[in-house]
Amino acid sequence: MTRAAGVDPGTKSMDICAIEDGKVYYENPLDNIELAKEPERINDALREALPVDLITGPSGYGVEPTRIEEIPERIFEDWYYNYILLTTKAEIQKGIADGVFGAILYKNMTDFSVWMRREKFPVTFIPGVIELPTVPYYRKINKLDMGTADKLAVTALGVHDQARRLGIPYSDVSFILVEVGFGYNAVMGVEGGRIVDGIGGTNFPGIGFLTASALDGELVQLVRNWERKDVFEGGVVSVTGEMDPEAFVNRKDAKNEIAFDAMMDGIKKAVASMKVSVNNPREILLSGRWAKQNEIKKELITRLSHHADVRAVGFLEGAAKTKETAQGYAVIADGLAGGEFKQLIEWMKINEAQGTALDYVYHPKFEGVPERFVGFKG
Repeated sequence: MTRAAGVDPGTKSMDICAIEDGKVYYENPLDNIELAKEPERINDALREALPVDLITGPSGYGVEPTRIEEIPERIFEDWYYNYILLTTKAEIQKGIADGVFGAILYKNMTDFSVWMRREKFPVTFIPGVIELPTVPYYRKINKLDMGTADKLAVTALGVHDQARRLGIPYSDVSFILVEVGFGYNAVMGVEGGRIVDGIGGTNFPGIGFLTASALDGELVQLVRNWERKDVFEGGVVSVTGEMDPEAFVNRKDAKNEIAFDAMMDGIKKAVASMKVSVNNPREILLSGRWAKQNEIKKELITRLSHHADVRAVGFLEGAAKTKETAQGYAVIADGLAGGEFKQLIEWMKINEAQGTALDYVYHPKFEGVPERFVGFKG
């Protein structure tokens, strides 16, 4: 009997999902704004899920499977900011001082992980898409974000879901997954039951609800001075000037209409480009907070159904309120611990991931950047 838990660091909430023999027995979504006021709530929630054999901790941009005790406690906080979040503590503190929503999330993730390290919990950090050996090296060049660890996690759930639902082996699974989150959007490509490509939130061709996604190089050159907090801005909220999900979904005025079309058009382009890597997907699978909104779901079906049937990713047995990404985190924890999903994780080669997101950049301006990070080994 294997018990495993996953912690998904979503933009809107941090979700804990725990499974036993493949079935959910505990789930708890915690709002990030509330956690900023009462950070101990997530500690208490995780204790409620114990005992477990393994926990997949909030893994940001991802690293090769890394047990928490492998990182010395004296450098752990800096290591987490540097390699999991690709930032520094000083940058996040500045973002919080400036009132940036995403910076609060990053601090919540770090503080929680530092606590788990101190408590000596059985935690493993997991890869993002770029660390997977199933993604060809040439697709990784000059990228950091091909899909963060939560996007890999929900894609693992998608592989399980399609194989179970259609009664097919993992080797016959094929889909394009569209994640429409509160902050970022992303698209993952699966062929033969393995992730072969990904377009992460900061590489996405259209805006997210909070985030600008990919930026024109000319814009970067004109602005010149960019900070980590700037990644969390430039999306729908910046276009409309208000954080009003209902106004956005219902397109209440011209600004919301433009923002809605900008997001939908970006998703459509991302799916079309992913068909270079996944030529004939069986399905287009939808996940994420926004994909549950009826108006957005209907719009995505209208715009994407000519590629393949469009449907939502299925939930694990027993799940009712945690996001799909949290369930995927739990699936990976269970598989790495040798449980129900061991074959799935080995088939997807998640256990064989190597390195960090910093390993594939070939640009003169990048020289010296990794060396600034704690514990760097050239």
